[in-house]
Amino acid sequence: MNDQIKHYQDKLRYEIDSWDLYSSKDQGQPITVIDARAKDAFKASHIPGAINLPHREMSETTTSNLSKEILYVTYCDGIGCNASTKGALKMSELGFQVKELMGGLDWWIRDGYATEGQNGTPGKQSIQCGCA
Repeated sequence: MNDQIKHYQDKLRYEIDSWDLYSSKDQGQPITVIDARAKDAFKASHIPGAINLPHREMSETTTSNLSKEILYVTYCDGIGCNASTKGALKMSELGFQVKELMGGLDWWIRDGYATEGQNGTPGKQSIQCGCA
């Protein structure tokens, strides 16, 4: 296998976009979304159903109640933030199956999905994407 093919296979193995995340959750796939940002950012706005576990607080103790049998998707603000990458790395080191949400909360909102929190926004119920 050439390096380029492996690169794209790895990218799809370790990253997910907002359409695929929404679609997977909508179909009932066992996924837990982790907001890896600080607690104040989570309170302001977050993906519906996400749990807040700031990357700096991820440890064996803080993740002891989480199943290692499901997929976790980490996210942060967007491409200018690396909390999701730090969270995905930490969760992987702790033995969890993890993907990182491409574009974070910013792209989630741009794609038209709802958010919850003090600054929550309504989203479209059904969003079509030509990227699947």
